[in-house]
Amino acid sequence: MMRDFNDLQFFTAVVLHRGFSAAARVLGVPKSRISRRVALLEERLGVRLLDRTTRGLGLTQVGQQVFEHAHAAVIEAEAAEEAALRMQAEPRGLVRLSCPLGLQSAIAAPMSDFLAANPLLRLQCIVTNRRVDLVHEGIDVAIRVRERLDTDADLQMKRIGMSRRILVASPMLMAKEGQLATPADLSRFSILHQEQQGGEVWQLTADNGDTCPVPVEPRVATGSFEILIAAACQGAGIALLPAANCQDALASGALVRVLPEWSGIDGILHLVFVSRRGMLPGVRAVIDFAAAALKSAVVP
Repeated sequence: MMRDFNDLQFFTAVVLHRGFSAAARVLGVPKSRISRRVALLEERLGVRLLDRTTRGLGLTQVGQQVFEHAHAAVIEAEAAEEAALRMQAEPRGLVRLSCPLGLQSAIAAPMSDFLAANPLLRLQCIVTNRRVDLVHEGIDVAIRVRERLDTDADLQMKRIGMSRRILVASPMLMAKEGQLATPADLSRFSILHQEQQGGEVWQLTADNGDTCPVPVEPRVATGSFEILIAAACQGAGIALLPAANCQDALASGALVRVLPEWSGIDGILHLVFVSRRGMLPGVRAVIDFAAAALKSAVVP
């Protein structure tokens, strides 16, 4: 019974390259190792495979027969390895992607084309504002927006860009209640708040670099940008929202910027994924897909 396929590979290489030294150079292993393994192969088979003479190496009669079979086995093994690599090169299998509320529309828009281009890939998209634990929850890729990059050493990161948050309200609310001159004037208005961890304070930054923390008592608090935008369009209050999510409402005139010289602290939009050698093609494909899809959500 053949217990070490490498011995056949070494023997085949010696024959094909007409010597131990040449085989060692091609395989990148020490000549002494190849010589020892071929000798062990001969011992195990109980036959002499090579005639070693001063003029070089020659095959014995039985060596010729063993070589023919060994060469065929090596060719088949290499073909099997190449087939496996081709299989791995095509994105396939289940990939789990975590996406915060408000960014799912950016992911959804190009998803059909992405799935059509990768027919063997299955995508599970978990939409949540909760901070997921990639390792313990089996998440392959997570989309995050943070004021500071706080990923740990076990994760790799791909930065997408900056997400800017702006103050918006309906024109009819502004016409009814009057314009604002300073952040302190926000206390006169109902507040539509993006629910998140931490205190209910809006950290505002002016174009000139000034900062102003504004405590808020939300009339509406939710993690859904759709609810906040709809409420703002209906005149229910002032909201602090990512500019990318407000583009359509701003373009149509349903919303206008309030205190345009002030904005929220920019968030860093980025992807995190488990650091591992030999990343699966499916995970790499989803990272590239998400990075491209999220370009619409960052400050140009």
